[in-house]
Amino acid sequence: MNELVIAFGLFLFIEGILYAIFPAKMKNILKKIELVKDSQLRSGGLIFAIIGFIIIYYIKS
Repeated sequence: MNELVIAFGLFLFIEGILYAIFPAKMKNILKKIELVKDSQLRSGGLIFAIIGFIIIYYIKS
């Protein structure tokens, strides 16, 4: 559970840094996301979740 909290903190840190350093670019990216189909976002999210799970699995074992 401790590692999950650390991972979440790292995620928030990286997100925050991106918005702090590149605010205009982040706004443009968010505007472009509206043009992407829901199915494409869902597929991309699922792929990243699976990749993340595989990385965690190999690191922990």
